[in-house]
Amino acid sequence: MNSKHKVTEGLKKFSNVNKKALEQYKNFTDNRESLTARKDDLDRSAIERTFKQVSKNFSEVFQQLVPKGKASLIMKRRATEEEPQSQSQTTGKKGSRVEQYTGVTIKVSFSGSRDMTEQLSGGQKTLVTLALIFAIQQCDPAPFYLFDEIDANLDPVYRTAVAKMIHQMSETAQFITTTFRPEMLAEADTFFGVSFANKVSDIRPIDKEAALEFVQEESTER
Repeated sequence: MNSKHKVTEGLKKFSNVNKKALEQYKNFTDNRESLTARKDDLDRSAIERTFKQVSKNFSEVFQQLVPKGKASLIMKRRATEEEPQSQSQTTGKKGSRVEQYTGVTIKVSFSGSRDMTEQLSGGQKTLVTLALIFAIQQCDPAPFYLFDEIDANLDPVYRTAVAKMIHQMSETAQFITTTFRPEMLAEADTFFGVSFANKVSDIRPIDKEAALEFVQEESTER
């Protein structure tokens, strides 16, 4: 058998090989790269959309809690350091600037001043934190929240505003709060008394009147 015949016979072994495999591989690779780029664009768009919604909610919630105040979230960028949310690039478009973001700045004013550079007290910082939590809650609700004496440093007016907002949001989530102030109790639905004796805590259901009496006694002792 001459060499040409041997080669011909050898090629017959590869008769079932997909001759378009290389072309198909190239097409699949191109499609994968296209889908990966699209996924990256969608991820960037999601970040921008989420920030835009939380920012909007934050401004609205803060104004509900502080009618004379105003607040905003600001994207920090490498190029210009800070960029107001309203100037963010339209989401979903190629060339998103999410990669240039380095963080978020919160600016608030309790007096309505334009510069929003006031020095905040402990109670005011608490209120800003709660406003941000409530803003995120409206955007991406969690089923359960536990607040431990969040109203301790708040003025009575702000305690009432926070209590009413928690009561309003309790329609879509469960809130458990501990408090020694009457304002939170005024909006609560269920009450529990906690006592501690012999190194053991005891929790029992009580009515609203007993809860109010307890916090009034605690307030008098303090």
